[in-house]
Amino acid sequence: VQLQASGGGLVQAGGSLRLSCAASGGTFGSYTMGWFRQAPGKEREFVAAITRSGSVYRADSVKGRFTISRDNAKNTVYLQTNSLKPEDTAVYYCAARTVYSGSVGSVSNYAYWGQGTLVTVSS
Repeated sequence: VQLQASGGGLVQAGGSLRLSCAASGGTFGSYTMGWFRQAPGKEREFVAAITRSGSVYRADSVKGRFTISRDNAKNTVYLQTNSLKPEDTAVYYCAARTVYSGSVGSVSNYAYWGQGTLVTVSS
């Protein structure tokens, strides 16, 4: 499975970005898809996930601001980020989970990772 993330960039605080992650080489519709982020000097952290049935999970820090969605016909998962804050600055990674147990928020439960896209929020 190959994952290609895109859509990052530089945005002012309060702005929005739509991140995309295109998958190829697997059965996209069967995967739980997740977004994680990693800021400089920090560990990679969970942002949001969407299961194969459409159930959504989000970190408390992004609830009400970020929305995850998927289009199985396009093999793509999206992360709409609104009301961005400087603390949202990070490299954002998409990931695919092929197992159906364990926490959707755990990095170790995801087998496939994209290359990351940088989001920079200026104050």
